[in-house]
Amino acid sequence: MRISIVTVVFNNASTIEQTILSVAGQTYRDIEHIIIDGGSTDGTLDIIAKYRDKLALVVSEPDRGIYDAMNKGIKAAQGDVIGTLNADDFYADDTVLTQVAKAMSDPEVEACYADLVYVAADDTGRVLRYWRSCDYKPGLFLWGWMPAHPTFFVRRHVYAEHGLFDTRLKLQADFELTMRFMELRRIKTTYVPRTWVRMRMGGASNRSIKNVLRGNWESYTACRRHGFGVSPFFMVTKVASRLTQFFSARRVRRDAEVAR
Repeated sequence: MRISIVTVVFNNASTIEQTILSVAGQTYRDIEHIIIDGGSTDGTLDIIAKYRDKLALVVSEPDRGIYDAMNKGIKAAQGDVIGTLNADDFYADDTVLTQVAKAMSDPEVEACYADLVYVAADDTGRVLRYWRSCDYKPGLFLWGWMPAHPTFFVRRHVYAEHGLFDTRLKLQADFELTMRFMELRRIKTTYVPRTWVRMRMGGASNRSIKNVLRGNWESYTACRRHGFGVSPFFMVTKVASRLTQFFSARRVRRDAEVAR
């Protein structure tokens, strides 16, 4: 199967090279890497041009935000399976897409996902937060759960049947989309208990307290819009579920120190 990776970027000259090489270095070879640039002016496009032979498609033009750009990439993708990898993220090792292909080799599986670690922006070897996922059970989204979106790989026909990102949401359209696919449409998914992505801390959704609060409000309103009768307490449980990820990261660091 062909796997399409969509990377959205805007002025990420300091990290885009690692993202591109992370995809290009995968042992799985049938990959289509698409980059959607929002009109960068900081040298990002020069770096992309340096690796143009490793990329299937590069588009650089103004957009209406990260989810609008992701929608452009998904519409352009020709792969059987589509994943997204942000411009400041990279794969945990060179076998990730081989693991994706294995998970999706079952024709009944429509999406797969795994774990993710947040790392320090200035030291990507230092784990700050560990997003350990789990097998999906109906109702999990109503407690604030969601799969780590950068690890979420979906068959292309699922987007065609159930829609793209809701661009009315600026910070939590990934929560709404995964909830719509899994909780509402009940697509068949599988969880792989491995770390697939390393994400630098400081993304849009967790950049400030204001964004955290706004993101939680967007998630709450998305639940209500789809007819799920969650209470405002939902936002408290969503935040609480994230706090445990920091304690998990401490255990990861402690175990690594013991191993050394």
